[in-house]
Amino acid sequence: MAKPAKSFVCSACGSVFPKWGGRCEACGAWNTLEEQAAIPALPGGLKATGNARGKKIEFVGLSGTTPPPPRVPTTIAEFDRVLGGGLVPASVVLVGGDPGIGKSTLLLQAGAALGRAGSQVIYISGEESVDQIRMRAARLGLTDAPMHLAATTQLGDILASLAQFPDAALVVIDSIQTMWTESVDSAPGSVTQVRAAAFELIRAAKSQGFALMLVGHVTKEGNLAGPRVLEHMVDVVLHFEGDRGHQFRILRGVKNRFGATDEIGVFEMTGGGLAQVLNPSALFLAERRGNVSGSAVFAGLEGSRPVLVEIQVLLAPNPGGSPRRSVIGWDSGRLSMLLAVLESRCGLKLAMNDVYLNVAGGLRVTEPAADMAVAAALISAASDVPTDPSMVFFGEIGLSGELRQVAQADLRLKEAAKLGFAQAAAPKRVAGGAARIAIPSSLKLLEIGHLTDLVGIATSGVKRAAPKTKNKELE
Repeated sequence: MAKPAKSFVCSACGSVFPKWGGRCEACGAWNTLEEQAAIPALPGGLKATGNARGKKIEFVGLSGTTPPPPRVPTTIAEFDRVLGGGLVPASVVLVGGDPGIGKSTLLLQAGAALGRAGSQVIYISGEESVDQIRMRAARLGLTDAPMHLAATTQLGDILASLAQFPDAALVVIDSIQTMWTESVDSAPGSVTQVRAAAFELIRAAKSQGFALMLVGHVTKEGNLAGPRVLEHMVDVVLHFEGDRGHQFRILRGVKNRFGATDEIGVFEMTGGGLAQVLNPSALFLAERRGNVSGSAVFAGLEGSRPVLVEIQVLLAPNPGGSPRRSVIGWDSGRLSMLLAVLESRCGLKLAMNDVYLNVAGGLRVTEPAADMAVAAALISAASDVPTDPSMVFFGEIGLSGELRQVAQADLRLKEAAKLGFAQAAAPKRVAGGAARIAIPSSLKLLEIGHLTDLVGIATSGVKRAAPKTKNKELE
């Protein structure tokens, strides 16, 4: 009797190999290849000739209109914003994040809100017992919400039970890494089990029409655990950012087939669960002190939402050894580039200083428009002169020191004016195209064409009585 064919799958990237190896040739990870049974070929093969087992596909043209998918609001505005307006029936949402950051709490709150609105909600947990979920619901004040709870990890039992709820609107699986099926000879959480369980659950969601929410584990690097193909199988991928010791939680959309990507929802962890932060800019700047050097306000944009955050920089002399560059909430490579541009184009001597950069509030900034705010904070820290507390900064910086325009300048200016800022430093092209953007009457727009002009603007604040350090190149 012939032995069943075997293959080896990388748990990091999902690549398949005919034999085991210590290192994955696709992604370079070590000791990630796991053995699994090969998928048998279809009877008769896949031939171009007429196959009685298949049917012809109907093809259509590019012309025509399709109505937008219906939305089911969860009544949690920040959650609906990231989803693109609400849940879409028969869609699959994958929510990832660090342990204890609030994934189960948010989905329990969303499920309870839908249950109170009259929808049928099913919550299945493979990590916690029913009593533990009830304790969390009591702490959140959700015990009166109509929901169907269960605690199991057997995929066959789950699929058989879901067939009894034809009117289900939402099914929550917490988490996909704990699900297993007897048809796959592998441990729960392995690549094969996760892929098989996700496929069967997604197929059930598409056939029955309920929205499916999957909780996903993350690796120590912060990436979603399991095969990379899992992110391609689902419709929406959401990721929690922030620290468990921090009060703010950022829910960021990484993938969304029904809405815009890079949207964020801001929540605050309280004793009663995750509370919405409808005005994150005011909350991020609530504890800001305007008379401290090394601080600048960045007018950023997250998806379609303008967000104002504080960029903080601290310089510490390091005459010997390699200077340290510590960055929280920004790209460390971009910081190194800005330090090189400031030294080469503006004459600042920063090479012998340890540089510590922090984006206050726990938000991670990814857009290049933060270059000017970071540069203003660096210049302020080097000169020990606070920036103007009534000014915001945004703009991209090139290697030659030029300032380049960024998108959606009018939204940034409008948010700055709403929070009471009187001035905004922006690239010259944005200022020159002022007729095409709406500039609030209470806001003065300063044109900056080169980084050397920013040095004078960033150090135009009032010097403190007894500065601790000075940078002679700025005097």
